[in-house]
Amino acid sequence: MSKTIVGMFDDASEARSVVEELTRLGVARDQISLMANRGDTSADSDRVSSTDANTTGEDAMSGAGIGAVAGGIGGLIVGLVALPIPGLGPVIAAGPLAAALTGAGIGAVTGGVIGALTHVGVPEEHAQHYAEGVRRGGTLVTVNSPDDLATRVSAVMNSHHAVDVGERAAKWRETGWKGFDAKAPALSADELRRERALYSNRDLNQGRVAIPVVEESIAVGKREVERGGVKVSSRVVESPVEQQVSLRDEHLKVERHAVDRPLGAADRAAFREGTMEFKETVEEPVVAKTARVVEEVVVNKDVTQRTQTVRDTVKKTEVKVEQEALERLSQPGPERTSQTPITPSRR
Repeated sequence: MSKTIVGMFDDASEARSVVEELTRLGVARDQISLMANRGDTSADSDRVSSTDANTTGEDAMSGAGIGAVAGGIGGLIVGLVALPIPGLGPVIAAGPLAAALTGAGIGAVTGGVIGALTHVGVPEEHAQHYAEGVRRGGTLVTVNSPDDLATRVSAVMNSHHAVDVGERAAKWRETGWKGFDAKAPALSADELRRERALYSNRDLNQGRVAIPVVEESIAVGKREVERGGVKVSSRVVESPVEQQVSLRDEHLKVERHAVDRPLGAADRAAFREGTMEFKETVEEPVVAKTARVVEEVVVNKDVTQRTQTVRDTVKKTEVKVEQEALERLSQPGPERTSQTPITPSRR
């Protein structure tokens, strides 16, 4: 099951914010519609006629803040078109509402803006109000929402100041309005600007408006950062050394000599069996190593203080107040003094 939730917005940028937030919420792009009056574009050559009903993109939405809307929703809603609607004048539309306006026997050719609105789920009585709201410069957003998102969709619209179209229509009736008339002439650019200006300061109409004046300040602190240093490494290397030492070697030498003498006592002791051994010895070098500390590498740190001037820029809001007279609408009637957004209508 799904519900149709509708919101009318005096400020086109609010409508853009609603569309962006709804897509982040998970509402499908092809279930969101938008319709806005662009009759107060600055150049006559930019006005939409029957020959450019298929115009698409941001160029189709210049003027009255509509260009900002196009820049934000160009990739968020499908089927963005510009076309003339009887009773409304040039409008831009997107989503299922645009499809209803341009196809299936509904739309610009037959003047069926009410039929297009009811086609996407808006009750006919409310469709009269929303069509007149667009005629007077409002921006309309409709959503075919799943039941589980309906409450959150309504909350999003209300948070962006959705218009109470029932209350707005009551004010219109006080000035003689009897319902949307597709044969009525479209409002001129000046008339549209005056209509929008009536509701541009809803808080002021309630007696108070607060304009925040913002000023930045700076707080300068400090932190430690590395900018270099000393790396000390050690390794063991070998280098050849030499030293001379005197060594003694023994060599045995055996000699035989011919003799002829009588056997003496000493000779008689040797005249028996036995073995005698004689050893040779040699000296060889012996190396003993000792280690001594011959040098020290000492790393010290010197700390100095320095003063640095920090230069930056700060922003602040400057509010300029100018007095100007606002022309009343050409139609007689009491001036709008308060606006209270309510939950958008649902089917």
